[in-house]
Amino acid sequence: MKQIYRFPQKYLMISVPLTLVLAFVLGTIIDTSVLQPTILYATIIMIYATMIGFNYKQLTTIKDARVLLYSILINFLMVPLIAYLLGVTLLSSYPMMFAGLALSALLPTSGMTISWTALHKGNVPASVKLTVFGLILGSVLTPWYLLVMVGQLVEVDIIATFQTILLVVFVPMILGHITFKQLMKHHTPETFKARVKPMLAPLSIWAMLYIVFVSVSARADMIVNNLELILIATVVLIVFYLINFIVSTVFAVKFLNRGDGIALVNGTVLRNLSIAIGLAVTSFGAEAALIVTIAFVVQQQGIALYGKVALNHWFQEEVDRVHQTKAIKA
Repeated sequence: MKQIYRFPQKYLMISVPLTLVLAFVLGTIIDTSVLQPTILYATIIMIYATMIGFNYKQLTTIKDARVLLYSILINFLMVPLIAYLLGVTLLSSYPMMFAGLALSALLPTSGMTISWTALHKGNVPASVKLTVFGLILGSVLTPWYLLVMVGQLVEVDIIATFQTILLVVFVPMILGHITFKQLMKHHTPETFKARVKPMLAPLSIWAMLYIVFVSVSARADMIVNNLELILIATVVLIVFYLINFIVSTVFAVKFLNRGDGIALVNGTVLRNLSIAIGLAVTSFGAEAALIVTIAFVVQQQGIALYGKVALNHWFQEEVDRVHQTKAIKA
């Protein structure tokens, strides 16, 4: 049972495509639309699991300020601009998909930001800051960005969007903090990190896969009858992520050391698609959810491939030593 529970986390690049296939097959056989109201609760569970044990004290230090400033510049100016330009040029005939792309662009960072930064041996405390600040700023700014970016094409309910964000972001953060305090009455920090925390991450992944399954299966007939939407969404997302990777890498290599650079790339390329798909389903519908769903696959495959290339080229540990030597001599 433990292996089954951890399977989606260990094989995420397999789990998401399998979930998509299963959703398509079952969605064409049975009606799963009755499950749609449960997406909101699954989103809350998914975020809640990642918030348990989150170290908020690291947010009060001024260290890593430069990385944070670069991330704000990229996440809330450059990335939305990229999404907007792609939307008005390639998705002008598909306003709901444009809205889904905008949601993906406006909600930076996820729990995977910290995981990938640790895996690549980058600056993990900096990635924690990028995650929290990105999540909070994105939650506050997203409704207004949506109004500017797609407000002329689709109706944007500012109040409803804020209410959804409150439920899926801030409520899980509060509940996660309360849960952590209760766990600390029975566990030491060491046992929590070694035994409890590893058991929480798969819960978040299962909730994410459930959201993907319900979102796709409930609209399987519509998607099957509009396969061109999948092709268009895939092309747009590949271009979106490719530009994002290039922009973030240029900033990381030119202005930061290796550890900070890795944190910056992971904190600006990886989007919080879990929250985005929850908002897409509840606020904009099938086409918006479709492009966010496909983004799960493109993002995970993209960061895995990028990591292999980057660690062998511009993020080699030897390169970081050269930068440190030059800084000392200067």
